[in-house]
Amino acid sequence: MTIKAGDTIPSTTLFEMGPEGNDIITASDLFGGKKVLMFGLPGAFTPTCSAQHLPGYVRMADQIKAKGVDEIVCFAVNDAFVMAAWGADQNVGDKVRMIADGSADFTTAAGLELDRFDGGMGLRCQRFAMLVDDGKVVSIDVEPAGEFAISSAEHQLGQL
Repeated sequence: MTIKAGDTIPSTTLFEMGPEGNDIITASDLFGGKKVLMFGLPGAFTPTCSAQHLPGYVRMADQIKAKGVDEIVCFAVNDAFVMAAWGADQNVGDKVRMIADGSADFTTAAGLELDRFDGGMGLRCQRFAMLVDDGKVVSIDVEPAGEFAISSAEHQLGQL
């Protein structure tokens, strides 16, 4: 079952590249005590994700944060090394945190799996955007397969 508004974020472990290497982050550390806009996508360096999804959030980060969002999180079923390299390639700086779910633990716990085995990508997460306030889901928009609209930075800014 897919996570929905009012649900508590699953208690899982995620990863982020830090100054000392691959840092373990708990979901409670990532979402606790703050308002987070997390957007998920099928994979780093993929066409729509690199050309539109991530760049939109980087471009609109200041406007989104001005609406009361403490952090913007880019999320994918990739490892932290790939997410960090993609963030550097996309010049995210400190505007967007690049969070990895390498084993898809959060993805499966939240019911956001995307089967991309036929395309050679394996298990990935669906394209989505989720507003979380202190660990509780306020809203979630999951894109129909192959679409990109409601999880965009522009759409999410309009919802805040």
